[in-house]
Amino acid sequence: MKKIIFSLAIIAASISATAQSEKYQKAMAANLAKMETAKSPLDFQTLSAGFERIASAEKDQWLAYYYAAHTQILNGFMQKEATGNDAIADKAEALVNKADSLQKDNSEISCLRSMIATLRMMVNPMQRYMQFAQQINGSMEAAKKQDPTNPRPYYLQAQNLRNTPEQFGGGCKTAKPVIEQAMKLYETFKPATPLHPNWGKTQAAELLAGCQ
Repeated sequence: MKKIIFSLAIIAASISATAQSEKYQKAMAANLAKMETAKSPLDFQTLSAGFERIASAEKDQWLAYYYAAHTQILNGFMQKEATGNDAIADKAEALVNKADSLQKDNSEISCLRSMIATLRMMVNPMQRYMQFAQQINGSMEAAKKQDPTNPRPYYLQAQNLRNTPEQFGGGCKTAKPVIEQAMKLYETFKPATPLHPNWGKTQAAELLAGCQ
């Protein structure tokens, strides 16, 4: 009798876990679809809150925290004024730290850390370059080592180089070979699941076209 009760308990737990997993997958997929059409800072801020709600319900899922941070960062990049970037970066960094606690030494998370440092530098590039440039580049290099097949650190590096004045070692001439490396990796990169990061190819192609 005890064996039967134990078996039924295992089956019930398995059914519950499956239903919970399906709910998580569905919620994540719906939010990822919304990312494709998001256009404004408010759109990305709303998405960040949505991903954070998923993370609160599924505390062992690093991707929910990752996307909550990513959309928060995109919200920051779209602000008309960079004066509020520190507060946005603080929020994104807290979410990234939660993702990192669940998924150590992850290339995608390192990419977000580089983007967060860029957000902070944008508040005052002239004054903050020396403070944050090392963090930006260090995180990108870490991302390359953690996953050599990941195109995103190369795309981010190329984007930064393109936006850096030529007299400081930037511009298209410096950025172009890095963009080409990113595009080469995008052609072969395959995310682990449909929920895993797979962004940047369209933007990288546009960046390359602008440097032809």
